[in-house]
Amino acid sequence: MATVYVDHSGTRIRLQSGSLVLESPAGRRTVPARLLRRLVITAKSELDSGTLNRLAEAGIAVVLLDPHRCRRRALVLGGHQPDAGLRLAQYRAAQDTAFRLEIARALVRAKLQRQLRWLASSSCPSCDAARRRLQGILTRLDGMADPAGLRGLEGSAGRAFFAAYRRLFPDHLGFDGRRRRPPPDPVNACLSLGYALLHSRAVQAAWSAGLDPMIGFYHEPAWGRESLACDLIEPWRPCIERWVAGWFGQRWLEAGHFSRQGDSVRLGKAGRQRFFGAFEKGMPPVERSLRRQIRHLIQRLERL
Repeated sequence: MATVYVDHSGTRIRLQSGSLVLESPAGRRTVPARLLRRLVITAKSELDSGTLNRLAEAGIAVVLLDPHRCRRRALVLGGHQPDAGLRLAQYRAAQDTAFRLEIARALVRAKLQRQLRWLASSSCPSCDAARRRLQGILTRLDGMADPAGLRGLEGSAGRAFFAAYRRLFPDHLGFDGRRRRPPPDPVNACLSLGYALLHSRAVQAAWSAGLDPMIGFYHEPAWGRESLACDLIEPWRPCIERWVAGWFGQRWLEAGHFSRQGDSVRLGKAGRQRFFGAFEKGMPPVERSLRRQIRHLIQRLERL
């Protein structure tokens, strides 16, 4: 059990005798701290500074997540590797145009290849045009001489992919393409929440490995954005897209699990429980691959 979600209002969170103790109106729950990698809090809870310090010392991340807006509000990390030399190498590499371009191509290629494989396995006749478009874009990646050109190609691929992806969902869900802030339909709500959770995992993994999550190679530095984490999750976004399509296709998630507030569609409590459970079931191989990806990046940086 690497992740625990706190989704009941009024939960009191503490560490006692090597276990995380959660006490709420719904009951009492204990989890051995040694099995825990992160605590995701989505409801009003009581957590004192002493417990927060001890969680950080144990390398357990605390994620404050707004499930209604599908956004992370705060992230408390521990377990950092204090290797200044690695960060200096990362900063130098971020100024190396050739290195950045090589990393960017690899990220975009991996993402498009996963999307292509999934579209090919979906048995969707209307996906043929998207497959041809993505295959054509893949052949052009090596000809791009700067990250901006790659971002343009990725944008074209994304439009083609989501034009096909939307056909996999029934009309009553109201999904007509990727939109966010706020998500206007159940599919976009799930995509945004899944991407946000995946991004938090990448921030934690990069920090724990001694990298600076803010400094990426494909995504430019931007105020308040962990650009390296954005880089790292690019190849794994198709996993979220595949899972979401599967959850709705199998009716694990349905329109009744969501509610509308103004322009935004939100997951209800029952829907969140299903979402979080299914997300965690799929994450172990993705997290292992993410850690391998980071180790490979560190090896590249150490050779510079």
